[in-house]
Amino acid sequence: MTEAFDPASHTVVPPRGFDDLSVGETFAMPSRTMTDALFAAFQLASGDNHPIHYDVEYCKRHGHRGLLAHGFQVMIQTCIGAGPLAHAIGDALIGFIEASAKWHGPVHAGDTVYPAVEIIDLERQNTTGVVTVRATVHNQNGDLVMDGEQKYLLRL
Repeated sequence: MTEAFDPASHTVVPPRGFDDLSVGETFAMPSRTMTDALFAAFQLASGDNHPIHYDVEYCKRHGHRGLLAHGFQVMIQTCIGAGPLAHAIGDALIGFIEASAKWHGPVHAGDTVYPAVEIIDLERQNTTGVVTVRATVHNQNGDLVMDGEQKYLLRL
């Protein structure tokens, strides 16, 4: 006879609390090639209808080799839910509370992006803690195309 399966015990990585995190820890996320389909899905979800995001000929006339990703389309690649940090903090996560970003270069359809987050600050409070991460996105050439900060509120 086999043991009863408990879905609540099925975890991707061992759960960690706020006090188990360390400044300097980096969490890489899966790379992703930014396809035309992803551009179309983002356009549909965002409602952004500027032709630089969906009209190849417009892009070429304006000096781009192809469709240009919206800045937020690049930024969402760093959502912690796309990588191991969200699995590690699991039920301790209360919410995403702040974000900032700076874009350093274009991301075109066909580019592959490599997102990651690094813990840069841990602020313990009475019953909660704030985790600040530096979010980065590099392209297939190793160029930093976006960086910024995000803050997440966790239960202690």
